[in-house]
Amino acid sequence: MTTTRRAILMTAGGAIAVTAAGAASWSLTRAPKAARSPWREAAEGFGDPRLDALAYAILAPNPHNMQPWRVELESDDAFTLYCDPARLLPETDPPNRQITIGFGCFLELFRQAAAEKGMRAELTYFPEGEPQPTLDARPIARVTLADNGGEPDPLFSEALARRTTRVPFDVKRVVSDDLLARVAAATVPGVNAGATNDAKRVEELRALAVDAWTTEWNNEATRRESIAVTRIGKRENNETPWGLSLTGPLMEGLMDVGVLTRAKMGVPGAMAYDQTLSYYNDACRTAMAFAWSTTTTNTRRDQLESGRAWVRMQLAANAAGLCFHPLSQALQEFPAMEAQYKKAHALLAGGEGRTVQMLARLGFAASPPPAPREPLSSKLLVD
Repeated sequence: MTTTRRAILMTAGGAIAVTAAGAASWSLTRAPKAARSPWREAAEGFGDPRLDALAYAILAPNPHNMQPWRVELESDDAFTLYCDPARLLPETDPPNRQITIGFGCFLELFRQAAAEKGMRAELTYFPEGEPQPTLDARPIARVTLADNGGEPDPLFSEALARRTTRVPFDVKRVVSDDLLARVAAATVPGVNAGATNDAKRVEELRALAVDAWTTEWNNEATRRESIAVTRIGKRENNETPWGLSLTGPLMEGLMDVGVLTRAKMGVPGAMAYDQTLSYYNDACRTAMAFAWSTTTTNTRRDQLESGRAWVRMQLAANAAGLCFHPLSQALQEFPAMEAQYKKAHALLAGGEGRTVQMLARLGFAASPPPAPREPLSSKLLVD
């Protein structure tokens, strides 16, 4: 018998309805607590200045939640940061630009966490040279802690509350000019930040975001790459706390009845395929404002600085009560995205030859739980 889409939805809904009487307790059992424990461990600390700051750094936002950082501790006050070559995204991020931006987020959170304890983080970018055209075995940065000179950053108070919110936003709530100004002001020197709530521009960027996401999802190579690192449900997220996370009672219910599987996500026309596409597009269409960043050039250093700026802007958004959702698809450098890439730069780069490094939608919604993270111990290189 052919299972209709209506029947599937009824089955999934029924599975959830059956447990409604105990929904609160059942929902708690579906939470991947082990995968989220690094957020708690960062708050508790390890009793070592470097490890305490690194515990915050590993919570940094990064593309597809690949968490590519590898840390080699040196002496008592330094470490060298490397990229794990197994955690790259060659289809969606061929030049590793987005991965490098993620490292910038990592370094900024480390700097802030160290400063909170009165210590100064001295950052040396690419001590053995900038890797081109892709990242290689050379280090991303060398970091040394100095005992004094660290000035606490007000944005650090948002570090443990920072979230990436992928759900649809409240279209009845307007994002004010004042809130946008606070987000843009959080950037760093050398990285220009812009933001808009203008209805015409927002509609243009919504349409671009939908077009770009549709292009990425319908392109077999990029879709396959994303599906390969998708973790569905509590068990998978606890066992493999990196990659794209699908958790919660609804996801568990759809998985249990066989509707949501990685195999079906990759089959055009399957419910899992179509709903993944439409859910994300629906979220894009609820953007109430957009923020972005650009740089004059596009060196690896620019990309690290863009990452520092980006996590600061997200922390500022969180402090302002705004939800923040990066929409980087139109900025990706694979061939099928060429038209959207050009349009994004025409809309956001001002025709000045600048590189648009990041783009995000802003709005209001309930805050989601923290994303899964691997434990700090798994990121330390040992002989």
